[in-house]
Amino acid sequence: MDPAVIGTRLASSVVAPLVKKLLVKEEPGAGLVDRPPVRLSALVSFRGQKRTLTEKDVRVLAARLVQEAVESPGEPPFPPAEEAAVTDALTARLLVLGELDMDDVQAVRLGYRELARKLHHQAPTRDLSTDASLFLDSLAEWACVHIINFFTQRSTFVARTLVEQSRDQVELLAKLDELITRNPRPDARDAAFERRFLSYITKKHGRLQIYGIDLINSPGRWPLDVAYMRLETTSPVDAYEDFLRRHPRYRQGHQPADEALADNDRVLLRGEAGSGKTTLIQWLAVSAARRNPDDRMAYLAGLIPFVLPLRSLTRHGGHLPAPKDFLTAVGAPLAGEEPPGWQSRVLTAGRGLLLIDGIDEVPESERAHARGWLGDLAEAYPGNRWLVTSRPSAVPEEWLAAEEFVELRLSPMRPSDVQSFVGRWHTAARTGASEEDEVLACYETQLLHAIRTKPDLGRLATNPLMCGLICALHRDRHGFLPIGRKELYQAALSMLLTRRDRERGVTGAELREEPQLQILQRLAYWLIKDGRTEVTRDRALTEIGKALPALPEIAALGGPETVLTYLLNRSGLLRAPAPETIDFCHRTFQDFLGARALLDEGTFGMVRKHAADDQWEDVIRMAVAQGRPRDRADILRELLHDGSARAVVLAASCLEQATELDPAVRAELERSMSALLPPRTPEAVSELTSVGPLALGFLPGPEELAGAWPASDSDEYAQLCVRTASLIGTDEAIPYLARFRNHPSVRVRGQLALFWHRFGIEAYGREVIAHLSYGDLYLIAHSVAELRALQQLGGRPWMRLVGDFLAVNLLVYLNPDQLARLDLRGTVDDMSVLGEFPLLEVVSVSECPDDTSLASLRELPRLRQLGLSARHASHAAQSGLCLPQVRRLDLHETATEAALEPLPQAFPTVEALRLSVGSGPGHRMDRDRLRALFPHASISVTE
Repeated sequence: MDPAVIGTRLASSVVAPLVKKLLVKEEPGAGLVDRPPVRLSALVSFRGQKRTLTEKDVRVLAARLVQEAVESPGEPPFPPAEEAAVTDALTARLLVLGELDMDDVQAVRLGYRELARKLHHQAPTRDLSTDASLFLDSLAEWACVHIINFFTQRSTFVARTLVEQSRDQVELLAKLDELITRNPRPDARDAAFERRFLSYITKKHGRLQIYGIDLINSPGRWPLDVAYMRLETTSPVDAYEDFLRRHPRYRQGHQPADEALADNDRVLLRGEAGSGKTTLIQWLAVSAARRNPDDRMAYLAGLIPFVLPLRSLTRHGGHLPAPKDFLTAVGAPLAGEEPPGWQSRVLTAGRGLLLIDGIDEVPESERAHARGWLGDLAEAYPGNRWLVTSRPSAVPEEWLAAEEFVELRLSPMRPSDVQSFVGRWHTAARTGASEEDEVLACYETQLLHAIRTKPDLGRLATNPLMCGLICALHRDRHGFLPIGRKELYQAALSMLLTRRDRERGVTGAELREEPQLQILQRLAYWLIKDGRTEVTRDRALTEIGKALPALPEIAALGGPETVLTYLLNRSGLLRAPAPETIDFCHRTFQDFLGARALLDEGTFGMVRKHAADDQWEDVIRMAVAQGRPRDRADILRELLHDGSARAVVLAASCLEQATELDPAVRAELERSMSALLPPRTPEAVSELTSVGPLALGFLPGPEELAGAWPASDSDEYAQLCVRTASLIGTDEAIPYLARFRNHPSVRVRGQLALFWHRFGIEAYGREVIAHLSYGDLYLIAHSVAELRALQQLGGRPWMRLVGDFLAVNLLVYLNPDQLARLDLRGTVDDMSVLGEFPLLEVVSVSECPDDTSLASLRELPRLRQLGLSARHASHAAQSGLCLPQVRRLDLHETATEAALEPLPQAFPTVEALRLSVGSGPGHRMDRDRLRALFPHASISVTE
């Protein structure tokens, strides 16, 4: 069979980068020195110590190869219904590369046809039509052409006799590519348009504004690769253990945000203002648009990104768009040029990457409609990847759970992240002038020292926006910084409105700061009252026109059009994202200026009216920060008179901004908070967590809880208090949590063990983990670093490992003379290591490949209790495993009668069996049959 069948559909420029990912990268060399051949298993990237791909990643690459061929011009090579089956078959053949008993030189001598036949023999085609089988064989041969070409170019061991064959391979590739070039198909419009569209996405979203760098002879936007700061996410805590079990990538506690969609097709990502949500969307879009993304982002290869900022889609209150209108709705210049039905074809094929930014920027009254729109799209076009962003409190927990969206939260920047950001910022700001760059280097050192040594400043540097603002102000003020959030924002406004033009040497009319603020805060307040983040140009001109009679200094510039143009060009605060649309450069400044307008008007009844509106939260906080003592008291009274838990929590969150406050109001607020404390429900935990570190001062300790409630209630409330403080997650929470380390309830101490990963390993380990009693408590390690720390603390007899570990990690950091119970909530590369821990009495294995051998369990004479999935227990029994020492067997996941049949031979002396079965009619378990299989065991079944 001739690979030209596929070569006429797929050029080397498409196939080569994909096949290359399957193979281990080597350093270039001369090419003709004699070296020993290398086994194929050492050359593939999904096996051995140099593994960079998982088997799932191999399937993604196979799907890309099939998809590229299917969507290329010409007649479909096989029925569309068989695409998934062909992809599975190709995946199986590619994976065989790591199992062939030959070396690279032998593979080259075989030639691509024989190599393809061997792959076919090891993974034969089943249940495919003739057309699909022919296509699969041709595609496998075409891939083998490139694989062998790779081998022949590995210069450190290629034999001289293979040079000619290498040239033949290159010649074949060149001829086929030339054939494709000379004979383009006439119906390749989709592919041609996608190339233009992806190029547009790369240019539009491939640059990022670094706040403050444009002050002095520097561009305002920087390449995304230079400016992007890798963020991290955490999972919601209420379902934490179950979440970790189902989503292995998140087992290290913190997960890179740009890999959130690698294991989850649908994600709702929450993050505070300025936390980097929009930047993350840009990064994902550009990564997908690249023809050959790096290995870490390879899961996005072949996807078509649609960036849909909801602020733009809802700017005129119209209907949210159908896929055919996506480009038009966001004002893309290519709108109307796409082939008819292109968007639908992309989404139907599961090739879409839908990046929907800013649920919080949709007016609250329209969010239910937005949810319906999302649900309808997700149902109509399954198989695509979705990322939806929102501020944390804009929508309830599990808002999109029915649509199978996983919820994640952007984590605050850690000290190391802040240090990295400051370094990048100053690197980007350097101009090349030696004197200027020396000053910047000095500023960088000073600022890093200030962030480390000044707690107030360190608390502010928690997200990219604030870090950028601090860097800009520090440089602008020649190494001096204002103290406090309010002062920082005021200084930033001053820098943007007056100092910015002077620093850049801009000439022309210059306005004082205060008149500009009056215009800007009027626009900001209109947006806030209307629940929007964008205003039409006509509305902006109307609001400016109303303000001009009272501002003669600005009126001297000219009419509303002239004033708006001045603010757009000179202030650095307003932008025009579309010709007829105006918004603020960042939502934070809109909220800060809106708070000024609220204080000027004195209409504090608006505070109570909008206490439950998440879009007003920061406005209210900033109003308290900027107001006079009497204003602060009035605002807080309005919140307290509202009476809702949310309003009381919001009032408490304002206290940090209230440098001076009527003692009577403070006392009333503390009484209201006492009614919320201790938290008695998970919902109360979420409300208190939103307050942040300030809530730690209100949370009762174990002594107060023990003396005020019955023991059962006290233990439950203590657990919820520990959860609240752990979710707040700052180092300030550690002293509070340490007060619970000797609590009599194992559930409370279990919470302390569960959240170690949210804090510094050493500090939390020293203050909390080292003092937890053992003998009734599993200590939890999410990483090798935590395992190492536990070893240094003397080790523990009960261990739970959450994540993927190597056998050597267990051998090095777990004590075989101590370990009695081991719960594996992940994978270990070599399960035979369990035999090295002879004192094990209880073993639980949640996840492992189907072919994993559990034979080492025979070497555990004390093993009495074993937990396995029903599937793995059945596999172990069928492989001949027999464990007569096991007295209790716990079967995770859903068990079927068929899976249970072989178990009595493997576990002949089981006295207690615990298992779960599905609730559907096909999963009903015959209890009589169970008793017959295990006549001497007590049996517990849950549905």
